[in-house]
Amino acid sequence: MSVVAEFTVDADQFQLGDTLSGVPGITFELERCVPTGDLALPFLWATTEEDLDEVVETFETQLLDSPYVKKILALDKIKNGIFYRISWTDPTEDLLDAIIMSDATILQARSEQGTRWEFSVRFVDHDKLALFQNTLADHEVRIHIDRIYTFAEETDHRRQFDLSFEQREALVLAVQRGYFATPSKVSLDELADELGITKQAVSARIRRANEKVLETTLLSSAVAERGGD
Repeated sequence: MSVVAEFTVDADQFQLGDTLSGVPGITFELERCVPTGDLALPFLWATTEEDLDEVVETFETQLLDSPYVKKILALDKIKNGIFYRISWTDPTEDLLDAIIMSDATILQARSEQGTRWEFSVRFVDHDKLALFQNTLADHEVRIHIDRIYTFAEETDHRRQFDLSFEQREALVLAVQRGYFATPSKVSLDELADELGITKQAVSARIRRANEKVLETTLLSSAVAERGGD
């Protein structure tokens, strides 16, 4: 049975994190890692709410000045971010290698300012998770595990709100991007562009998802409270 581990890790605990740290105003999201011989080539998004060209110039200069970075390639560009592939000159065995060696899948890897990263990683079973943890211990990489759960447990948790995949996708993205913050950090138009749908469609999905979550949590708790009186 597949198992998911959610954990945080300081940037100085792995080569990619250490290389990306220290550039203000950028949020990093690791898209995937591709094993190539002894190298793990990371693909990642670098997004910003500030002037993109100015921030990117600082970011790319820092990357190219790093003794670990052989080459960076900008593969795609959107309004507020750029998609990169990074090649190493002198790769080290660390967190990303442990993930690859464990045949795991990165569901999410994200960092604001590059100082601390949040990971969600799926393993095919508990044995692979144990292999991952042992590999980290062998290389003295320290992480903080926040949560471990089976994929079936998470599926049941999602189903309890009766959300469709599209509704959950829109709601999660809205939360991650700060749509509900005051003031809001992202507009409906920007969320719509990222999801590839219309502004009206993303608004409807978020509204309906919110309604289902609130109905499940608030109304069920109200019934429970009345039952206990």
